[in-house]
Amino acid sequence: MLENNTIITKFNDLLRKGIPFLFIIDYKAQSPIIHPLSDLPDDIRFSTPGFPDSFSTKKVPELSLKKYPVPYDDYLDKFNSIQAEILHGNTFLINLTQETKLELNWDLEMIYNNSHAPYKLWLKDRFVVFSPEIFIRIKDKRIVTFPMKGTIDGAVPNAREVLLSDIKETAEHNTIVDLMRNDLSRIAHHVNVDRFRYIDHIRTHEKEILQVSSEISGLLADNFKNQLGEILLSLLPAGSICGAPKAKTVEILQRIEAYERDYYTGVFGVFDGKNLDSAVMIRYIENSPSGYIFKSGGGITHMSDPEKEYQELIDKVYVPLA
Repeated sequence: MLENNTIITKFNDLLRKGIPFLFIIDYKAQSPIIHPLSDLPDDIRFSTPGFPDSFSTKKVPELSLKKYPVPYDDYLDKFNSIQAEILHGNTFLINLTQETKLELNWDLEMIYNNSHAPYKLWLKDRFVVFSPEIFIRIKDKRIVTFPMKGTIDGAVPNAREVLLSDIKETAEHNTIVDLMRNDLSRIAHHVNVDRFRYIDHIRTHEKEILQVSSEISGLLADNFKNQLGEILLSLLPAGSICGAPKAKTVEILQRIEAYERDYYTGVFGVFDGKNLDSAVMIRYIENSPSGYIFKSGGGITHMSDPEKEYQELIDKVYVPLA
């Protein structure tokens, strides 16, 4: 769907040479950042399960985070525009995201140092990411993706059962699993859903939230390293952060969201010389000209309740602390 010869050429060149590197690809794949790990600039820090970062133990004040989300009426106008698109058959699942203005007493590097997430990324004076969502992992010839769709406040009585039995959330997750399975089937064989709808527990600075993920895998061709740049870009943008059908839904989002996602909902990851690991850049705080903003959202279907979807957007504005 996306083509970028710069990304593909640099990716494939580093891969052929077996040089470990970090890659950061924005939502539109227009401003990729790729650095060999041996030449990583000081204004970029990252942490993944395979490359844990060492964090400062310097004592910091207790986090103070105040949220100023878009007014509900503004959100409702966008929600209703999406429902019209669904009614006309142009999309049947769309991940509507918006900006929430923040007042913070920590800077971006303090958030990076003190947040807890499997995938973290900091670009000095630009943004910080603390993502729970794996995008793809490749080991040997096996490629695996872990779409995450479905959220609930952990304080809800019987939250796990409520989330897994929710008809809307189930349909939304099923759609994304089907989309990602189809995406993998275009570049791999023997594609299977290995785990379906398992629960991740995420502790935030306010409370615990539960999210639903699945695991889908396939086998790549023997010569996949010669084409890994093309393979990665063919899977972008990640299905879980746009919707289905993907191409048309991305067009609708560009019009209705009315802001630039930039690196939010792009992907970043590491090639270690043999294997690749990556994450979707959700849970994202950006340093904008008007101050700190948190970009978040959720999936909209014909069964969605606008008040619940608006609340989910706000609930996802958090910093994950131990």
